[in-house]
Amino acid sequence: MNPESLAMIQSVSSVIVALLVVATLYTLFAPMFEGDKLKKRMSSVADARETLRQDRMTQLNAKRDLRPETKGIIKRLVDSLSLERLLEASNLRDKLSQAGLRGERPIYLFYVFRLALPVVFFFLGFIFLIGLNTPGWDMLQRIFATVVLVAFGYYLPPIYVTNMAKKRLAAIVPVFPDALDLLLICVESGMSVELAFAKVSSEMAENSVELAEEFSLTTAELSYLQGRRQAFENLARRNNHPGIRAVSTALIQAERYGTPLGESLRTMATENRQMRVMQAEKKAASLPAKLTVPMILFFLPVLFIVILTPAAMRIGGALGEQ
Repeated sequence: MNPESLAMIQSVSSVIVALLVVATLYTLFAPMFEGDKLKKRMSSVADARETLRQDRMTQLNAKRDLRPETKGIIKRLVDSLSLERLLEASNLRDKLSQAGLRGERPIYLFYVFRLALPVVFFFLGFIFLIGLNTPGWDMLQRIFATVVLVAFGYYLPPIYVTNMAKKRLAAIVPVFPDALDLLLICVESGMSVELAFAKVSSEMAENSVELAEEFSLTTAELSYLQGRRQAFENLARRNNHPGIRAVSTALIQAERYGTPLGESLRTMATENRQMRVMQAEKKAASLPAKLTVPMILFFLPVLFIVILTPAAMRIGGALGEQ
């Protein structure tokens, strides 16, 4: 082997060794520099206890009013126009909490959007449907279309909140039985309810951030509120699902009557798992009906083309020969 080839082999080997060393160092030290994706979101919920305590102290130290004043253009607009009375929505706070929107600001934003969107859609309809004189439409049709746009703008905020609540609940329900199993293990190992909820919230963060937030908030409420019953009721109210409400009721009864919490959690975990299976079976049973229209529109025409095209070509060729 000549010296040039030997030098080239040594150079290539050095490059490969250097790359392997860099890859090894990156594999070892990369996890140390990676940030926790859930840290920011979970820390805001983990500090809920201190936030509640500070809010309570602020309320008690206020001389004029026990309710703290929230300054801002949105709040002044809602209060000056009395939008909470004019555009009243039933159980708005509960619906917003089910969508993951907590605090006073989402309430004020809801009323502002419920006032602004109908006005915006009215001007859009007036300009494009009435002002520009849409061809083929008479005046009554244009006015009716404008009224429909105004009604759509009025009902758009509740629809948006309901959609957010459904998506959030859909992310919580599939992993809720697993969270109950972990909660059962923690309780039977001797942990208190507060520590069990805190442990489960940290363990379930990778599977469902929404469920981890709910359990973290419940942990804060269990530590802050005078009675645990209110914390469990808040958990059921924030998650409008039969399984979660049943678990909340079981926890309240166990706290009130002193029944074994482990047995209640084991029963609730089994029931929630059965509900999850039933929901999956329900979706599977409805699948044939949902596939009927796509089959007619997309599969059958292609199938007819594949089957009938060769026969049509043969018939056309036979007729052409004659």
